[in-house]
Amino acid sequence: MQKITPFLWFDGQAEDAARFYVSLFPDSRIERVVHAPTDTPSVPVGAVLLVEFTLAGARYLAMNGGPGVPFTEAISLHIDCADQAEVDYYWNALSEGGRPIQCGWLQDHWGLRWQVVPTRMHELLSDPDPARARRAMQAMMGMTKLIIADLERAADGG
Repeated sequence: MQKITPFLWFDGQAEDAARFYVSLFPDSRIERVVHAPTDTPSVPVGAVLLVEFTLAGARYLAMNGGPGVPFTEAISLHIDCADQAEVDYYWNALSEGGRPIQCGWLQDHWGLRWQVVPTRMHELLSDPDPARARRAMQAMMGMTKLIIADLERAADGG
């Protein structure tokens, strides 16, 4: 069992969000849905209070905590993508109903921020040639969804 578990606060949509997230990632599932045993400030007795779920092998908790506590860009979930097809898959699924931001970041339908980043981006940023790494970084800063071919072309000076 993992020692630290991300805890996500939703306004009445914790179960919908968790079900959507687990539908996208392999090794994901809803572990338990906990209904409020009594009225709380955020939900009435019997309503969904907590959702425990596994997302790509990592445990998460989602709570229907009520309004007034939106997600911010101060925290995001980073998806390490093997190739452009994986970037495209997660980008398209998570940005639907949300909005693209920049540099591979997006905000999903519930306001949670995600970074959809190809492994190749990390490789380019740590290139032993500082000029290649700089050009890749500059190209990334001008992108919304990250395009591996464009990052490589920029790193090569093209």
